[in-house]
Parts: sequence; structure tokens; C-alpha cells
Amino acid sequence: MSDPVEATGPRRGALIFLIVVIALNLRPFLAAPGPILPRIAQDTGLGYGTLSLLTLLPMLLMGVGAFVSPFLQAVIGTRRGLLSALGLLLFGSALRLFAADGAVLILTAVLCGAGVAFVQSALPGLIKEKFAQGTAAMTGLYSAMIMTGGAVGAQLVPAFVDLGHSWPAALALLSLPVLVALAVTWRILSETRVTRPDPGLILHLFRRPRTWMLMALFGLINGGYSSMIAWLAPYYQEQGWSNAQSGALISVMAISQGCGAVALPLLARRRPDRRRWLWATIAMQATGFAGLAFAPAVVPLFWPAICGIGLAGSFALCLIVALDHLPRPEQAGPLAALMQGGGFLLASMPPFILARLHEGTGGFAAGWIMHLGWIAVAAALVLRLDPAGYGSAMDLPPAAAR
Repeated sequence: MSDPVEATGPRRGALIFLIVVIALNLRPFLAAPGPILPRIAQDTGLGYGTLSLLTLLPMLLMGVGAFVSPFLQAVIGTRRGLLSALGLLLFGSALRLFAADGAVLILTAVLCGAGVAFVQSALPGLIKEKFAQGTAAMTGLYSAMIMTGGAVGAQLVPAFVDLGHSWPAALALLSLPVLVALAVTWRILSETRVTRPDPGLILHLFRRPRTWMLMALFGLINGGYSSMIAWLAPYYQEQGWSNAQSGALISVMAISQGCGAVALPLLARRRPDRRRWLWATIAMQATGFAGLAFAPAVVPLFWPAICGIGLAGSFALCLIVALDHLPRPEQAGPLAALMQGGGFLLASMPPFILARLHEGTGGFAAGWIMHLGWIAVAAALVLRLDPAGYGSAMDLPPAAAR
């Protein structure tokens, strides 16, 4: 049985609660290992290059999932898909109790990443369907809760380790809120009809240079997130910070992201040309990465905070820009999915690159400087996002454009 298209009354409140509970579980598994990576490296014997897979593989799967999940969702349905994906996230999180073996730890990253990949693909469509009159506000809330979950994970896990618990046990504790999300989804969500993506439209979008440019832009300005959650805490631990102190920096970044995810899209909504706001978010990232590279001990809380606002704002504005390119939701949605798919594939690489730069230079500063180069390229690409040229850039066939 399907819900009505627009949720109302108590049903609306229940679905808001559902989205919040699910979103809170999409980043803790990714953000939590960062503050304790040196301890994990010591106990498992894994080098930073291998440990970068804890971030690289989930981000890679998020990219692949953006391509594959819409077709899978059309076959098995949203409810069954979300329950299966959350079950996979639950299993991967709980399996970390036995992750003292390095191979098991990497396997848990794959399991969690695969589950989150489907959830991230399915939830935006569910929000658009159930909150048609408040999509922007709900998308902002959803994004903010994702960032909040990452902050909680980055703070709780090192705190448990400092209290004397083993790091596998501390990481496995994050399975408990996933179990809550699974139960809430089972109780609240009924099945939702999903339309299979149009293969002809997908093929046309793949042939447009603008699609590939949007993929590159999304990857370049979001690659900093994967680097920050992987290496920000170890960077400051090399300068004498404790697990809890360095974990607090990731929390500061994540909380700032939550604020940026809500505020910047609202500020940018008044004008169809989003370029000034995108450049502003890129400037914020540049400020943060420059501070981390050249003056990490000066106002250390400010660098991840300003970078977090820029990362979240650029993520949200890229989604809005992709949706702006095409007039109909069934056209704009696939374009946004393709942008995220290719973008996440690109954004998955920086943690590994930073690990190699660390091995070659003995520090992380070269990696932060690398991101300054990435976002400089992104700033140049933003220049091409003039709304007056969206129609010609996509060049839909006449039948599809109607």
C-alpha cells in the first residue's frame, strides 16, 4: 500500500522523524575512525595508505550507488530497499566489534558504504514526493542531520576509547542507533511506487559535456570533505593533540556544515544565478585549507569551521545548480544523480592521495595545498554556470523538452 503523494498531519511528523533518524546514521561510521586512526594503525599494523580505504571505498561506493541505486530501487521498491540498506549498515557497524584484524575493518567499510550509497540515492526522491511543498526546507534539515551524525560519531568514539574501551568496541557501538533507524523505518514507512529511469534520457545526458563538467565540479569542491574526515584528526595528533581534542575539530567542522547546509541555499534562492554564492563557498574552503597548511596552530577551531561551511554550502548549491539545468523533475533528478555519481568517484580519491603525500613529505600540509589547487580549478568551472546557457548546454530533444 502506498502513501499519499503529499504527507499531511501526524503522518507528516512521523516521516520527518524518520528522515532525521536515518540521516543521523549516514556519517558516523565514516567520521568516527579519524580521531583514532593512529591507534588503529598501531594495533593492526596497517599504514596510512591502507587506512585511507576506510574513507575511499565508501565514497567510491556512494558514487557507484548514484548510478545503480535508482534502477535497483525501481525493482525492489523504496521501503524494502531502505530496510535492506539499513540492515547492511547495521551489520557492517556491528562487525567492527571484530575489526582488530585489518581485513575485517576494511570489509566493514565496504558493507557500510554500500548501505549508505542506496539510502543517499533513495531519500532525496522520498523527500521530494512526501514534502512537495517544503522540499528545500526538508532537504536542508536532511543535510544538517547528516552532518550532525558525523559530529556525534567523531566525538563519541574517541571519548569511549579514552575511557578505556577498545576501539573495535567503540566503533561497534555506532550500530545501536542504526538498529533504532531500522526499527523506525519498519514501523513508519510504507511502500512507495518508483518510476524506472528513462534509459534514453540517461544516454543523452551522458553525451552532454555539461554533465561531465558538473561531475568534475562536484568532485573537485567536495573532495575536501573526504580528506578532512580522514586526516584532520591525525594531522593535529601529530602536533600533540589528544584523541578527544582532535575529534572535537571534526565535530566543529560537521556542526559548521550543518549550519552551511541550511543557510547558504536559503540565501542563494532569490536569484537564479548561483555563481556568486558558489564562489563564496570556494573562498571559504580556500581560507580553511590555507590556514591548515600554513598556520594550523593559529585559531585551530576556525579553519575546520570555515572549511565546513564552505564544503556544505558548495555541496547543496551544486545540487541546486544541477536541478536548475532542466525544467522537469524527472529530467533534473537523473542529472543530479549522474553529477553525484561521477563527483563522488572523484571525491573518493583525495584521502589516498593525501596518505601518499604524507609518506613522501612526512606531513599533511602538502595535501591541504593540493586542495587549494583543486578548488581553484572548480572556481574556473563555476564561471560557465550562467543560467542563460542552461538550455543550450543540455540540448534536450524536442520530445523530451516538452
